[in-house]
Amino acid sequence: MKTFYIETFGCQMNAHDSEKVVGTLLNEGYTQTSDEADAGLILYNTCSIRDKAEQKVFHRLNEYKKLHGEGKRFAVIGCVAQQEGTKIFDRAPYVSIVAGSSSYRNLPDMLARLEAGETRITGLDDRQTDETFDTEFTARTNPHRGYITIIEGCDKFCAYCVVPYTRGKERSRTSASVLAEAQRIAQSGFTEIQLLGQNVNSYHDPSGKRTFAELLAAVGEVNGIQRVRFTTSHPRDFTRDIVDVIDAVPTLCDHVHLPVQSGSTAVLKAMQRDYTRDWYLERIAWTKAAKRDISLTSDIIVGFPGETDRDFEDTITLLEEVGYDAIYGFKYSPRPNTPAIHMEDSIPEEIKVQRLAILNARQREIQRTNYARHLNQIMPIMVEHGANSRGQITGRSTQNKTVNFSCDSVPAIGSYVDVRITQIFPSSLVGEAISQPTTPSPAAIAQAALNARVNPQPAEAV
Repeated sequence: MKTFYIETFGCQMNAHDSEKVVGTLLNEGYTQTSDEADAGLILYNTCSIRDKAEQKVFHRLNEYKKLHGEGKRFAVIGCVAQQEGTKIFDRAPYVSIVAGSSSYRNLPDMLARLEAGETRITGLDDRQTDETFDTEFTARTNPHRGYITIIEGCDKFCAYCVVPYTRGKERSRTSASVLAEAQRIAQSGFTEIQLLGQNVNSYHDPSGKRTFAELLAAVGEVNGIQRVRFTTSHPRDFTRDIVDVIDAVPTLCDHVHLPVQSGSTAVLKAMQRDYTRDWYLERIAWTKAAKRDISLTSDIIVGFPGETDRDFEDTITLLEEVGYDAIYGFKYSPRPNTPAIHMEDSIPEEIKVQRLAILNARQREIQRTNYARHLNQIMPIMVEHGANSRGQITGRSTQNKTVNFSCDSVPAIGSYVDVRITQIFPSSLVGEAISQPTTPSPAAIAQAALNARVNPQPAEAV
């Protein structure tokens, strides 16, 4: 019996890749299980962004290698697969498939070879491929949001980042194929779409019909879609027309995630980010000048090789100047095959820990001030989770802020409720529903039932 279990590590891109992998497997006649003990094929969709990611994958494989004697097959896919390549077979001989994300389009062939008895099957594309993983068989496991990858790979080669080496070069889908998928998502009952890419705003339409901003507008105009998000943007390709289109199209969410990584121009140069502090702040100024109140979030790395106390202070002053609504802060850790691995990791661990603590503490103060502006505001909230132990419903605003609210009745996942904000916390808002929730369409209810049968596995951060 063709059964499979999949476990996903890492980011939204990986989670959506798994949706497409699951859909492909289902289309090939496989059945998904929620327990690896019941599966004939066990897949690990891996991430290598964080330190020691590959060790975690091999630890998980060792936990389950005893199952190999029961006739089970294993597949390691994703970024660790591309990074480690055939060395995985040497370290874990019971693995049968090693495939990077650039080769997922070849999964049906790899599965056929597996069923024919092959025991060492690889899909390790180099950076030359121009193909993307487009499929109509996506098993959408998020009950309230449909994801669309519009661009794969990366050509930026930041000194600390493995993505250009594990996901290949930048290659975009045609705007026509993106819009066709958006229409299928809307017809399935979803009202929110999130466009994905390692550098989503680096999108270049192969057909030449639409810019990234024009694609945003077109997706936002798809019948039935109420919210459109996009992540992650690169400052180098962040253009003024992106802000203009957010102002012009109400369905585009008023949130921009624009990773800066450091507030020091000297560190940015060492990171090979190809922009300066002033360049970045110019784009922030465009965003703050918008008619809408656009929420800004970012990623920041502390302790990059050579970062001085002055460099770190530049990051803190940039934090205060921008006034982010949230950041994701990380300590630098060297990654295989990246230029930075050849730099002396000169910042002691205790200094990295101290700088990260200072960064997060200052950001928490900024968020407490920022979130206070929402007190007594009325916000349309999309419901994402049912009642918690305190009886509160959890949803999200168009600015991507978490809102916990009380409601006379438990609204359906994916429905919308107007909520008056009554309390402020540094990372969330609390409120009371002041309208009856809208009811999801029959198609959305049917999709939720399908998702429940598929038994999705949650993405795990690495």
